[in-house]
Amino acid sequence: MDGDRDYRLFAQIVASGSLAAAARALRLSPPMVSKRLARLEERLGAELIRRTTRRLELTEQGARFHADVLAILSSIDDAEARVAGRTLEPKGPLRIAAPTSFGRMFIAPLLPSFLEHFPEVRIEIELSDGFTDLLAERIDLAIRITARVERGLEAVRLAPSRRILCASPAYLAAHGTPASIRDLAGHRLLAARGQLPWRLSANGRPVTIDAESVVATNSSEVVRELTLGGVGIALRSLWDIRPDLAEGRVVRVLPDHQGSDDVAIYAIRPAGQHMAASVGAFTEHLRRHFSPVPPWER
Repeated sequence: MDGDRDYRLFAQIVASGSLAAAARALRLSPPMVSKRLARLEERLGAELIRRTTRRLELTEQGARFHADVLAILSSIDDAEARVAGRTLEPKGPLRIAAPTSFGRMFIAPLLPSFLEHFPEVRIEIELSDGFTDLLAERIDLAIRITARVERGLEAVRLAPSRRILCASPAYLAAHGTPASIRDLAGHRLLAARGQLPWRLSANGRPVTIDAESVVATNSSEVVRELTLGGVGIALRSLWDIRPDLAEGRVVRVLPDHQGSDDVAIYAIRPAGQHMAASVGAFTEHLRRHFSPVPPWER
């Protein structure tokens, strides 16, 4: 089946990120890979991949076709496995993206037990505080802490993300403890880029705090360290700050206010694609660990 072979070649090019890398994976010459891709695009009458000097980029039509191709190839593999009486075990590459702190604290520790059960899965994990483009970066599964899941993505809700206002005892001793939400206007506030304005809730009533962080940074971990160091008041997730609360390194400020309830932790993948066995297995691994009560609230 020429179509089957060409589809697998196209999927390998996208997965590899370059014609040369795809050629090595397929044990073909780069000119042959380029020729077969051009033949596929000619047959379809559409440009699937835009070649630039720096990287290969899927066109809009290419992205849609790629999702369809993955579903077709996965269905073929499933059908062959059923006929042969085989059970599809999770295997192959699994690219995961997660926020830096959350990934280090709660995703990385789960990898050993997952790999013990599924040793043929090859995990790549990318940690970043920005939202990763899943298709452009070829991410199979992303962990996101958000109030809204974008269109074109499928999400499994793993846990709530409760957030509180807090500061170090040293900061409050030097600057006073705010008695009302209006008092925050006279205090130093800390937030990573993009985290302000704060959307809070007080007894079901929404409150918005629009201000500037006293220190500009793109790192949530830097904000945590500045909070512990007595620089200002921050809105922090319980999963991040609970040990410091327990040890008295920070204390809660304005306890009748908390972050809005719509923010949660999700496992997200591109919609419309057949879910690989490794993605399904890891999502279930996460769900069992975080539900019904996440570890930081036990």
